[in-house]
Amino acid sequence: MLIDMTRTVTAKMPVFPGDSPIMLKQSVGKEDNIVHFHITMGMHVGTHMDGPLHMIPKGKKISDIAVDKFVANGHVIDARGSREIGAELLENHIISLGDCVLIYTGFDEKFGEQSYYTEYPCMTESFARKLVELKIKFVGMDTPSPDRTPYNVHRILLREEILIIEGLINLSELLGVKQFEVIALPAKVEAEAAGLEGKVGKNEVLIKVPKALIDNKGR
Repeated sequence: MLIDMTRTVTAKMPVFPGDSPIMLKQSVGKEDNIVHFHITMGMHVGTHMDGPLHMIPKGKKISDIAVDKFVANGHVIDARGSREIGAELLENHIISLGDCVLIYTGFDEKFGEQSYYTEYPCMTESFARKLVELKIKFVGMDTPSPDRTPYNVHRILLREEILIIEGLINLSELLGVKQFEVIALPAKVEAEAAGLEGKVGKNEVLIKVPKALIDNKGR
């Protein structure tokens, strides 16, 4: 069974404060019955992946990262009601080298409200350092960011090439599921050294869950 964790990009969807609005429109074609859309937007719209270059000078672009980095066995952390996401939330999870961690806060339900961008819970630096110690491939969350300025958590993770997926949806469907695989495939974006286009990529995040585990969920 596949579960889509990716938010649909629309012309009117909210963007991170200070970012340019999305422009999505149908272009006028020269031939009849051919539909062609044109889109202009920042790279932090909706569900997206932050690569090292986003915060680390001379860090890797998304296009520099080996494709096997985007697929991993997953663990969902239930952080609902937490004001901050601390390392203690990892204590009851057996996380192996090369796994990934997804953090469910419930904040995806606030998307479209101002509070989505102003009141989301943040990871502590100790949580981020624990992820580095565990040597996971990537971490994802249903909030717009794992932290706020000065973005120390971003830097702790990206310095060790732990990728960050922001703006996930449907994480509630993984509660009680003990085994699943995450397939997080960004657009393969290339850019100049400044990296304005290459620092992040648009994401398609799918969760692959064995049918037997879905049938037995909650038992």
